[in-house]
Amino acid sequence: MTQILDLNTWARKDHFQFFSQFEEPFFGATINIDCTIAYATAKAKGISFFLHYLHKSLQAANQIPSFRYRIVEDQVWVYDQVDASSTVDRPNGTFGFSHIDYDEDFEKFKVIAQTEIETVRQGTSLFPSRSGDCVIHFSALPWIDFTSLSHARSFTFADSSPKISFGKMTESAGKRTMPVSIHVHHALMDGYHLGQFIERYQELLNEA
Repeated sequence: MTQILDLNTWARKDHFQFFSQFEEPFFGATINIDCTIAYATAKAKGISFFLHYLHKSLQAANQIPSFRYRIVEDQVWVYDQVDASSTVDRPNGTFGFSHIDYDEDFEKFKVIAQTEIETVRQGTSLFPSRSGDCVIHFSALPWIDFTSLSHARSFTFADSSPKISFGKMTESAGKRTMPVSIHVHHALMDGYHLGQFIERYQELLNEA
């Protein structure tokens, strides 16, 4: 379900109109997330660490309204739920895009995600059978402990979906950290909202 945001009553109306005119309206930040508890929790439960931190990121995104905003034909649509469009690695060294529906219940989400991942790995198409605006574009680069990240972009393609990339987990003095790059559309949110997401994501990862 979606609804259209009333721009005339939105406090960010001027910001939306200003940044919507930019050739590159995305801005981003790279942070180091503490995943010590999250990694230990995943291992203790015998679940995929990737699916664990992916689910937590979707949980956080769905709780921050601006992460569910999308620009459609010059209007701001508010989605009830945002799902994941994640890259999935294949045995031949390539990848395919996926569409993973979000579910608040991790066990249900795990089944959905595992089914979609297996489908993508067995296929050859770059794109999933379905997609949409109500997604976050995810990618994982577990080989790289990056400190910044940029994305390939087509400026002729209308896109307002957030892009989140996860890097290599490293350990030092018993603490595990992982770089996370987050790029968002400035017409839809500011640094304040990005900070809200980061804070909430860390809180959820710290839950045992």
